[in-house]
Amino acid sequence: MVSLNRVVMQKSSREIIRALEPEKLDVAEISGKWGRQFPFKSYRQYRYPQYDICAGPFPAEADTAPEFDLILANQVWEHLDRPYAATQNVRTMLRDGGYFWLAVPFFIPYHGAPTDNSRWSARGLTNLLIEAGFEETAIHAEQWGNRNAALRNLEQKWPPRYEKGSDSLANDPHMPVCAWAIAQKT
Repeated sequence: MVSLNRVVMQKSSREIIRALEPEKLDVAEISGKWGRQFPFKSYRQYRYPQYDICAGPFPAEADTAPEFDLILANQVWEHLDRPYAATQNVRTMLRDGGYFWLAVPFFIPYHGAPTDNSRWSARGLTNLLIEAGFEETAIHAEQWGNRNAALRNLEQKWPPRYEKGSDSLANDPHMPVCAWAIAQKT
């Protein structure tokens, strides 16, 4: 099943990550598995609750934080109690020149797993990343949505399955359903 909420975000994000030459990247993913589709040089998953990005950078073998070329967080940040601290911790774990990619919902139902705390537009993600120490000029953020997708998010069965023949992927900037961003540590 492909969620209507993620069709455009996933296509755009795959293009962004492929442009980074994934086979050259040491990558971490926070509480997800979206990154498994790429041929990364190395790939490590950090799952909550064993690893809590709000509590600090993840530990390495020695008493220093591991460093990565790319850290992924797909549909995670809305669940964090302290997303600003978490974003600062991610920045700490990036090598100079490394990237942080994240995707979040904007207009979808509450989904506590274990909690549901925040929503961001593309501008909101940009502001979050700036507050965490990323340079504004090193951030690229997008959002997508339309009224049909927003209405489909109100259906009893959620998330809505993308129906190619009837679901428009046209973007209405005044009706975001999801947002995503990539920021480089400079």
